[in-house]
Amino acid sequence: MSSRERILGRVRRALADVPPDEDAPVERDYLREHGERTVEETVDLLAENLADYRAVVHRADSEELPYLIMRLLAQRGPQYVLAPPGLPPEWMSAADPTRVHDRAVSTARELDQVESVVTGCAVAVAETGTIVLDGSPDQGRRRISLIPDHHICVVRVPDQVVASVPQALERLDPARPLTWISGPSATSDIELDRVEGVHGPRTLEVVLLR
Repeated sequence: MSSRERILGRVRRALADVPPDEDAPVERDYLREHGERTVEETVDLLAENLADYRAVVHRADSEELPYLIMRLLAQRGPQYVLAPPGLPPEWMSAADPTRVHDRAVSTARELDQVESVVTGCAVAVAETGTIVLDGSPDQGRRRISLIPDHHICVVRVPDQVVASVPQALERLDPARPLTWISGPSATSDIELDRVEGVHGPRTLEVVLLR
């Protein structure tokens, strides 16, 4: 008998007297939010925690957004900018770089030539400073937010901002490809030397769109 079979056997014996109840509701009486906040305070907490994770936070309204994106891209100087198919066209209306569309046939090598990407998001979690992408048309495939070195992510506030992870999970479809982003890509080796850009963009800029 293999180790796997022995382990599974022990699990079956342990569950032998547990009646099957596949339709029983899942208990969700855990803490859903740490403290009470106004909408403005929740948005401010998101901005604070994003900055704590070394993301660069900007605020803009719909009229300012195209010019803010233009300035952010001009500071980086990219020749190409990747944009998902459902990105609102007005967001990039003032930007100069050549727009590259998210295509299924694009290879990783081709995407590596693109310096910046602009996306929307599905939801943002204030308590953890986390942006969640779910592959919707304004966010594109998961890989387009992982390969370019510079990611501009637009969060609509307050509609897309929640306080906690449990509140975020209620809005998300678990069948979709979810990408949870807390700051720019970073990892540490055994000596705790921080390295950025290994498995995602080195620079994350989040625009809180009023």
